[in-house]
Amino acid sequence: MRRTLETVFASTVICIIVLAAAPVAAAQTPPKEAVNSDLVITHATIVTMDPQRRVIEDGVIAVNGDTIAFVGTPGEFLMSAPKGRNIGQTVDAKGALVLPGFINGHTHAAMTLLRGLHDDVTLDDWLRKYIFPAEAKNVTEDFVRWGTRLGAAEMIRSGVTTFADMYYFEDAVAEETKAAGMRGVLGETFIDFPAPDNKTNAAMLDYTEKFLRRWQNDPLIHAASAPHSIYTCSPKTLQDSAALARKYHAPILIHVAEMKKELDDSLKQNSLTPVQYLEKLGILGNDVIAAHCIFVDADDRKTLANRQVGCVHNPSSNMMLASGVAPVVEERAAGIAVGLGTDGPAGSNNDLDLMEEMDLAAKLQKITKMDPRALGAQAVVEMATIEGAKAVHLEKEIGSLETGKKADIILIGLDEPNAVPMYDVYAQLAYALKGGDVETVIIGGKVIMRDKKLLTINEPAVLAKAREYGKKVETSLK
Repeated sequence: MRRTLETVFASTVICIIVLAAAPVAAAQTPPKEAVNSDLVITHATIVTMDPQRRVIEDGVIAVNGDTIAFVGTPGEFLMSAPKGRNIGQTVDAKGALVLPGFINGHTHAAMTLLRGLHDDVTLDDWLRKYIFPAEAKNVTEDFVRWGTRLGAAEMIRSGVTTFADMYYFEDAVAEETKAAGMRGVLGETFIDFPAPDNKTNAAMLDYTEKFLRRWQNDPLIHAASAPHSIYTCSPKTLQDSAALARKYHAPILIHVAEMKKELDDSLKQNSLTPVQYLEKLGILGNDVIAAHCIFVDADDRKTLANRQVGCVHNPSSNMMLASGVAPVVEERAAGIAVGLGTDGPAGSNNDLDLMEEMDLAAKLQKITKMDPRALGAQAVVEMATIEGAKAVHLEKEIGSLETGKKADIILIGLDEPNAVPMYDVYAQLAYALKGGDVETVIIGGKVIMRDKKLLTINEPAVLAKAREYGKKVETSLK
């Protein structure tokens, strides 16, 4: 059964009709102030991901503007809402799981238009022989806009409400992300060769400064600087891009220790591991989001933890490119916030389904350690939500369903054959449910997808344009 969303113009009496059957929890103290109710989700199995990891059966979430105003039981909600208070919208979530939106901590969304261009090669060959040349011939601002729209549609459909992106024409990525109603940590790429958008380092700095300045204090967009990696950026490029980000208190996105060749080259050229090298250059800090972090030893992990660097694990990408297996268990044990990412959808995945990454993250750690207890279901759900929020340094805003946090909420249906029966909610999320089971997506209190229908993206137009670009790219490479 699909969840229904309807507009209700009524007083709290409506809530009493809906919720009166629920007893008041005597052990709970009702909120002292009334709860505004622009949107109310009822009859929900709420997987809060709060510090206590509460799972509330038949719960209620109330939203005021873009913020969660209440999470709790029906009885508590009734006591918080005085007579005469109006309710804007209600969502009946009976038969669904309600979670904080998923956080895709590392991707290159516009590369949806290069999906499947060339697979089954090493990362170094994939980048230098296929992707960089294809981008040089095809990537324009228009290309990035349509690719971002396609990526946003795919991510929303699988419950992603926030994503961290690193690509070109990132100002256009920001515009399209905001238009789709999504939350983004969006990094403009620095790289030591002519990029599709900026041909010199001076141009990259100028473009990025304008980008950072434009999006300051936006409620959805966190503009960032994104030096690609130590193997594509000189020390000066790395330091200049980081200094610019810190001038505007912006995040820094970078690939770190993602392949054996990177480690070997760094040891040979710098006599340091990639992490040690970045530490020497002064790049690491509590504003850095480091993608991959595969080849990091115990000392590296201690450094990353001390510097409060967020790491993002990309199991599909690492497996597909045979890059290696990140020591996720050890990283978490060291105190590093480890999130989950899909990586780009071209040759290193090739989709943007974060629920698939939960499943693979757990199983990859289990098989490589030959221990089924290595990384459990609850841990990978944490990595997709609250730990993912910590990894992108937004845990004060998102990642859990708590009063005062942003109302980024997803409803996952439980009416498909793969969803029943359910004995453990975390196991169901990690191993049984799929991205296609997501039914409704709310970001910042706004309904972005309702009953699997996208409301902010013209999906037929996006699909048609993606097919058109596919033909152009194929022709350009002949």
